[in-house]
Amino acid sequence: MNKKVVVGMSGGVDSSVTAYLLKEQGYDVIGITMQVWPEDEEFQDRENGCCSLSSVEDARRVAYKLQIPFYVINFKDIFKEKVIEPFIDEYLKGQTPNPCIACNKYIKFDAFLKKAKELGADYVSTGHYSTIYKENGRYLIKKSEDDKKDQTYVLYNMTQYQLEHTLMPCGTYKKDRIREIAKEIGLNVHNKKDSEEICFIPDNDHGSYIKRERPQSVKEGNFVDDTGNILGKHKGLVYYTIGQRKGLGIAFGKPVFVKDIKALTNEVVLGNEEGIFKKELIAGNLNFIPFDKIEEPIKVQAKIRYASKPTEAMVYPLGEEKVRVVFEKPVRAITKGQSVVFYNDDLLLGGGIIENIL
Repeated sequence: MNKKVVVGMSGGVDSSVTAYLLKEQGYDVIGITMQVWPEDEEFQDRENGCCSLSSVEDARRVAYKLQIPFYVINFKDIFKEKVIEPFIDEYLKGQTPNPCIACNKYIKFDAFLKKAKELGADYVSTGHYSTIYKENGRYLIKKSEDDKKDQTYVLYNMTQYQLEHTLMPCGTYKKDRIREIAKEIGLNVHNKKDSEEICFIPDNDHGSYIKRERPQSVKEGNFVDDTGNILGKHKGLVYYTIGQRKGLGIAFGKPVFVKDIKALTNEVVLGNEEGIFKKELIAGNLNFIPFDKIEEPIKVQAKIRYASKPTEAMVYPLGEEKVRVVFEKPVRAITKGQSVVFYNDDLLLGGGIIENIL
């Protein structure tokens, strides 16, 4: 009997071709779109984005074309609990969370995998650009063949059980080839634009979104310098992130950058660009993939955000729950709430949430 795989279909080209490739490999494929959007007509009617209604219809048409069963399953409540509410809470604390990491950890490879197993599936599959393989009895993740599209950064929380039951066929292809395959087999999504915004924020304006959701919590405060001198008024901590220069709403005749965000005093610290380069951080909420934990210092290449380049660093264990990361040279705009992710060349080692900057 063929192995059964449930493909998370977003309506985009990557997950669509994923379903095709797995069917060609002989799997019994089922397509499922996870319904996570809030009850908001403006949001649902958006044309692009992995949560919009039009994307659900795109996924349905692809499933029909591929002649595979297709379902829409409601994950709205757990998505709100595990992704949206923590996202808002972290911003209100002066941090900058990555909701895609939370979504992968709690929704795609936890709740979705559990649902797939309930349906009798052997695997789940997504359109992520990364490669899962087994070596010496342990499941590992390495970077995608397409370095520009590599998505291993958002997958560092995956467990051995999740990796054992997950397939990611896009990882061995370049993005251009994925689009070519979609066109060759007649999928209308072959030239569909990639979704880059936060899926539950229609206009990509997270500050205004949080203001609408928690109007009493977003309050004006002071821009200050390093010594506490007041420089002007900010419109609320949630509108700012470390390293930000544009959109501050204040002019100095020279470039200034967000250097720190102080939730306790509702202050945003501004300074010159040199002040946002740091060499050390503390991270918690750790997960490692080739091993369960680190017991001695290891040399890695570390990324402090999705789009940053890996930088040589040493990782020092601080008990079992935290690590200190020391970079070989200062890196720009280390930000609390973001993830620091560790690599050994193409191999994903793991990562954690940045808690303090030293």
